[in-house]
Amino acid sequence: MSWAGPDEIFLSTSLAGFLDKKLIVLLRDGRKLLGTLCSFDQFANVVLQGACERVIVGELYCDVPLGLYVIRGENVVLIGELVWFWIEQDREKDELPAHMTCVSEAEIRKAEKAEREARDLKGSMRKRMEFLDFD
Repeated sequence: MSWAGPDEIFLSTSLAGFLDKKLIVLLRDGRKLLGTLCSFDQFANVVLQGACERVIVGELYCDVPLGLYVIRGENVVLIGELVWFWIEQDREKDELPAHMTCVSEAEIRKAEKAEREARDLKGSMRKRMEFLDFD
């Protein structure tokens, strides 16, 4: 067994600077999780406290609460610190584009379903029309 060189040590501790900070974690399946980094290991397995999933459909979004959440490192695509814009009235609000509308979880799930059905319909129509493609 060999000892880890300086490069390996640096990589395994690179998340140390993010401990107790609000992060966004992009997962392989496209989900976006927000939460405070509590712990991590050398495989990028992370534990988020006060986690929520931010679901965005068009101009609608919803933060679905998850609580304490463990993420397997192989599913992590990107980890980044959330930048907070300090507003005098609300210091806990992250800045979103003005056109985005916060909706309930039920509304965002309904919008997700409608978007998925539209995408499936477009795919099935394309499949039916393949015979017209004369490449």
